[in-house]
Amino acid sequence: MHILNNREKEFTEEFKTYLSVEKNFSVHTMTAYCSDIVSFLLWLNGEDCTKIDFNKLREYLYFIQRFDYKKTTIARKIASIRTFYKFLFRERYIENNPAISLSAPKRPKSLPKFLTPEEIEQILNNIKIDTPAGFRNRVILELLWATGMRVSELSNLNFGDLNLEENEIRVFGKGAKERIVLISDRAKNYLIQYINTARKLIAPEYNTKEPEENSPIFINCTGYRLQNQTIRSAINDVVSKIELPKKVTPHVFRHSFATKLIENGADLRVVQELLGHAGISNTQIYTHISMKHMQDVYNSAHPHS
Repeated sequence: MHILNNREKEFTEEFKTYLSVEKNFSVHTMTAYCSDIVSFLLWLNGEDCTKIDFNKLREYLYFIQRFDYKKTTIARKIASIRTFYKFLFRERYIENNPAISLSAPKRPKSLPKFLTPEEIEQILNNIKIDTPAGFRNRVILELLWATGMRVSELSNLNFGDLNLEENEIRVFGKGAKERIVLISDRAKNYLIQYINTARKLIAPEYNTKEPEENSPIFINCTGYRLQNQTIRSAINDVVSKIELPKKVTPHVFRHSFATKLIENGADLRVVQELLGHAGISNTQIYTHISMKHMQDVYNSAHPHS
């Protein structure tokens, strides 16, 4: 059985540093990519990885497809190899990159999960608002449903981002890209009530100063900015109590918001702007959801279906 030689070990260590420093990958992704490359080098069985060609890589793809991997796993393993050879080429360990035209199988597109307005209301109405933190959580979910914000965007909101007179909120999305989202009167009224009452009671011993423009809107019991995980936990607590037969995450609120807009005839470009999608293709998936919804309604209602 082949074990990695010293040169292969050096490659994997340098590759790990490259993923961490240059690519800024998460620890989870970095670990997966390095594991993929170790498996690949072991499969080469001592053959010099800097001397192989495209056909050898294709041979490896045929090899791993014999196993019962998911398509997403196969795609990641191919991405790992492409990134590894890009690294070798960049560091001039190889003169030509054999993986440059290596292609991954297309991932199956799954439709985003979404909730009906009735299910959203069921969740909102089951949040206990008799404590400051409970009321805060109700406001958070009202905002997610009303605006389609990402949970990270919501937790990063500051007082300077609010323009409640115009029912507008400034949001900084992916890549710090700025956009304006609109807020319903109902969500706005909840937010104003939270700012005027509940927020001051969440961390009274820490929260002694009047908020400034860069002060976080949503805080925890020690007065610091509320983290994403707390918002997820709040949703999980409510959903588990009402036994809703769907997995509900903050992102499901975003999908539900977009789906409802499309079903009510909103222009796709408007929805794209509100969601902060870079391209229209990311938004178009919601038209598929609407079509499926229309087909379901048709099939259940039409006498000849």
